[in-house]
Amino acid sequence: MNNSEKIFIIVPAYNEENTLENVLNSLIKRDYNIIIVDDGSTDKTYEIASKILNKHKLYLYKHVLNLGLGAALKTGIDAALKKGADIIVTFDADGQHDPADIEKICDPILKGLADAVIGSRNFDCMPQSKKIGNQIMNNLTRIFYGVNVKDSQSGLRAFNRKAAAQINIHLRGYGVSSEILREIKNNNIKMEEIPIKTIYTDYSLSKGTNTVEGLKILSKMVVDILKRVLI
Repeated sequence: MNNSEKIFIIVPAYNEENTLENVLNSLIKRDYNIIIVDDGSTDKTYEIASKILNKHKLYLYKHVLNLGLGAALKTGIDAALKKGADIIVTFDADGQHDPADIEKICDPILKGLADAVIGSRNFDCMPQSKKIGNQIMNNLTRIFYGVNVKDSQSGLRAFNRKAAAQINIHLRGYGVSSEILREIKNNNIKMEEIPIKTIYTDYSLSKGTNTVEGLKILSKMVVDILKRVLI
């Protein structure tokens, strides 16, 4: 992609020593700007990122404590905006995303057809343990935030600069995925969904949204809505 110099990839990472090096190397080959946010990892995540930093141009931030996915994304997006990013992409560190899909989700933005793009996974190919949790979150996102999308919990997203600056993240955990969609709706940000490939491994399946996590997110969404109503 000739526009790679305009694109910043945000990689939130929490205890991702098993996959981070391969994920970063796959992004480095495509000449993107990369921002890694180590969210208080207790393994070798920070050491691996630091080692790669010494060889390649990327930016590394560290939370002293584990604050959650939402906090990591906020740190990364704020940093990318300060560094003059035109397009910001969020990309999971667990190896589930295909780096080739970055071009696909950025294309509508580069063509002026969308301000935000959500990468939509194929639920028919998703293992049942993940499918149920993600379907629950799709329904909750529709009920609580009035946003109906195919994949509310996708970690592969792209925003132009204006859209990224309009998204105000408050939730620290996995509920941030639904919160981002609420912000897109509330700010009238033009959005598209693009099908993406997902690479399922035993490791990637242990991450992200499952039924239990979906119930935890539900409770946080309820608290978030009550705060907004009562304040």
